[in-house]
Amino acid sequence: MTVMETTPPAASAGRTPLMTLDGVSQVFDTKAGPIRAVDHVDLSINPGEVLCLVGESGSGKTTAARMAAGLARPRGGRVAFDGTDIWSMHRRDFGMFRRSVQYVHQDPYASLNPTRTVQQTLTAPLIKHGVVKGAKAAAERAAELLTKVDLTPPESYLSKYPHQLSGGQRQRVSVARALTLDPKIIIADESTSMLDVSIRISVLAMLGRLRDELGVGFLFITHDLAIAKYFGWHGKTAVMYLGRIVEFGPTPKIINSPTHPYTRALIDAIPEPDPDLTKTKGSGSLRSLDIPSLANLPPGCSFHPRCPLFEAGLCDGAVPQLVEIRGGQSAACHVVARDGADALRADGSAG
Repeated sequence: MTVMETTPPAASAGRTPLMTLDGVSQVFDTKAGPIRAVDHVDLSINPGEVLCLVGESGSGKTTAARMAAGLARPRGGRVAFDGTDIWSMHRRDFGMFRRSVQYVHQDPYASLNPTRTVQQTLTAPLIKHGVVKGAKAAAERAAELLTKVDLTPPESYLSKYPHQLSGGQRQRVSVARALTLDPKIIIADESTSMLDVSIRISVLAMLGRLRDELGVGFLFITHDLAIAKYFGWHGKTAVMYLGRIVEFGPTPKIINSPTHPYTRALIDAIPEPDPDLTKTKGSGSLRSLDIPSLANLPPGCSFHPRCPLFEAGLCDGAVPQLVEIRGGQSAACHVVARDGADALRADGSAG
């Protein structure tokens, strides 16, 4: 086991990330004062890679995603695409970036124009950006996209309006629209949370197939680690709490052997059908269920008022930095980092 300072981009050595967020921060000015919604977040996405961003509501996941998509400008740090800061790009290059990074929203009904048919929704970007020439070619391409997202036969859907579709069908149309411009990255923001469980699995399976067939990278945002496990098993997971990344690593390690107490709490929140396993999987109850306000964060580690590992004078002192606890897996926790260093010294003495 190695204990060293690290950031998520370093975990992908040997490959140039397609997108990086370097020390990205976002501050909102409110009547109560400045609110730091995202605080020095480092993330990277490689071509064809799945990065799951997990955390409770209000953790800053969507704010980070909007900055990654170029929909909001960070107040600090840098968002880079193919190595170039997106906010220093010329207008034409920024337009190409926006084409390459597509967003799938949580609510498919709200994100689709209710006055447009499915065909109009899909053909508009194709014609506007010159992907195809002519209405006939655009209609044919729209039918192909519907087939890709398992809406077949496409002729049954092209003339329909959003209100004539089910929630799962609307979300598939949203994914088809995201594919119109051949993106390199899709940002899926809680894209299955409003769907029934059975529909959710089929949509996730469809997204996984598109990931494999098209080589599209995903920034997959969810509050549910079970969903992250299902969709991002071969990728990486970053766990976010009150604007900061508190744990990062390969998804199997995050799921099977979490190191940060907040990640363990999220794992414990996953329903377990076997009551015997439910009794044994926990790592200790939270000290509090109340989430601190972003307007009045506690000193030191922002998780310490809820943390079962809390140590006075340590956890409520400095803000913990993300450090590598074991190969490729990092956590921002004073106690975990200290115990990891002690274990390393003990192993060295034993040797």
